[in-house]
Amino acid sequence: MFEELPESNSGEYCCGISLNLYDSPTCEGLATQAAPSRHLRVLSQEVSQALQVCLCEDGYTAWLRVEDLAHLERIDRVYQAIALSRTEIQSRIPEVIAFTKSAMVQPNYYLWGGTVGPNYDCSGLIQAAFAASGIWLPRDSYQQAAFTQKIEIEELLPGDLVFFGTPEKVNHVGLYLGDGYYIHSSGKEKGRNGIGIDLLSADGDEVGKLYYQQFKIAGRVATNYQGFR
Repeated sequence: MFEELPESNSGEYCCGISLNLYDSPTCEGLATQAAPSRHLRVLSQEVSQALQVCLCEDGYTAWLRVEDLAHLERIDRVYQAIALSRTEIQSRIPEVIAFTKSAMVQPNYYLWGGTVGPNYDCSGLIQAAFAASGIWLPRDSYQQAAFTQKIEIEELLPGDLVFFGTPEKVNHVGLYLGDGYYIHSSGKEKGRNGIGIDLLSADGDEVGKLYYQQFKIAGRVATNYQGFR
């Protein structure tokens, strides 16, 4: 296949270290990150500055620098998503919440494309928190909104997701903690640069008020994402 990449009978490879993946072959803009042990498939066949890959756990497509091929390991076992019931997911919610709170107390800043600590973007924090408990969600906030079970704001329970954005599209997500509060990673253009807790109300602080004005929908994680096949 590639001189730098051993042939894999399964067609999949495992990340040996955390890897940055980019939004184009020029590798200028970070799209997402892959933590060690994540599975991916190489999609493009041409060796240039980067190769297009698909992360198997969430079906996310991005570009990997050719020089990072050395950090991929051949595996003969393909990724297989585990089906989880809502009850099983609910039992893991305390761990999901604990992950986000632990991430918040570490020095961090908002990183577009960040899914590996300490620096996350909004959906990267949510994906990483659920993944740490064996629950996979799609990568981006609008994808997570489409994936979750829609609920009314009055039905919110700890572990549910709250989504924000423009009239046209969801572009931000937070994790509901209970008692009207949610935790999220937000950028400095919204008054903070990193992970914080805000009140889902017009009565919150300036950051909370700004996001509340952009609240769109709430969603509940009811199943495990089945990934790319």
